[in-house]
Amino acid sequence: MTEDVVLLNVPVIRQLYHWDCGLACSRMVLKYLQPVSDDDFQRACWELKLTESVWTIDLAYLMSHLGIKHCFCTQTLGVDKGFRNQTFYKKHFDTEEDRVNELFLKAESKGVVVRKCSVSVQEIQSHLESGHAAIVLVNAVVLSCELCSSPVKYCCFLPVGQKCFCRKPEYQGHFVVVCGFNRTSGSIFYNNPAYSDRVCCTSISNFEEARRSYGTDEDILFVFKES
Repeated sequence: MTEDVVLLNVPVIRQLYHWDCGLACSRMVLKYLQPVSDDDFQRACWELKLTESVWTIDLAYLMSHLGIKHCFCTQTLGVDKGFRNQTFYKKHFDTEEDRVNELFLKAESKGVVVRKCSVSVQEIQSHLESGHAAIVLVNAVVLSCELCSSPVKYCCFLPVGQKCFCRKPEYQGHFVVVCGFNRTSGSIFYNNPAYSDRVCCTSISNFEEARRSYGTDEDILFVFKES
């Protein structure tokens, strides 16, 4: 770390399927914060009944369940009904709407910290400077790594025969772990669970466009080293 450059040593863990990027990001953060065994992680996922549709509020519940200090910031306390018409959300929307809304309603009683607010890049940088990481929901169609030779093809994670997303949908929700920044170059460093061998980098303007795209609700899950 220097005054202008912060890069946290968050391990990169690749997602296994097309739907578990959020869980892969959670594993990265947990490995960074404290040793959490794979068995403990899997047990927590099972107890929380996490399935193939994982929302940011699910990740907040996961952190709370494992005793990790956190704060989930979002623009919408519940499900935006406008998402019903988005291809990305359409498949699970009707079955998930009530479940997700109930998680928001019960959050405080379950020790899950949720705030309705918009977060600035400066606040994210301050969080990173203190040695803490964050999981951010982005639009993968917009997010572009300056170091990768070609964009990741998310269809690689789809089982044979399922619809391919390589035709550039308007929105493709994807979780990444923000782990650093370079003030001089105006860059943001992040771990993309689509890869297992690199730290990615993008401009602040591209990062802002990706995380503020319609469909993200500007969801960001801050996690803290101390419990």
